[in-house]
Amino acid sequence: QVQLVESGGGLVQAGGSLRLSCAASVRTFSTYAMGWFRQAPGKERDVVAAISRSGGQTNYADSVKGRFTISRDNAKNTVYLQMNNLEPEDTALYYCAARFLQSTTALWTIPDRYEHWGQGTQVTVSS
Repeated sequence: QVQLVESGGGLVQAGGSLRLSCAASVRTFSTYAMGWFRQAPGKERDVVAAISRSGGQTNYADSVKGRFTISRDNAKNTVYLQMNNLEPEDTALYYCAARFLQSTTALWTIPDRYEHWGQGTQVTVSS
C-alpha cells in the first residue's frame, strides 16, 4: 500500500513562490511514476505536472510551463513541485499521485490512470 503525504502549501502573494513536497511511504518508490494535480472549487481535477520513474521525462500543463518545475529524489521517496511567479489562478487544492509502471520513461497526465493519491495541500495566491 502506498501512502502519499503532501506538504508545503500556504498563502502567498501573486509573484511569490512555494515548494510542495510529497513523501511516499513505499519501499519501491522508484517504480512509480508521479504526478501533481490540482482542483479548484467547482472545477475538475487537472494535471499540473508529471514525472517518470527515473525523473528523466517530465510534462507540464501549458498554464504552468516556465513557472513550475517537478522533480523527484528517489533516495528520499519524495517528489517536489517548485512553483514560481504564482498567479491567483493557481489557487487550488494540490494533490500528488502515484502509478506503478514497468517503463522507466513513461508518465501519465490523466487522473484516472493514477492508483494512489494524497490528501492534498491548499495553495492560495492573493492578488
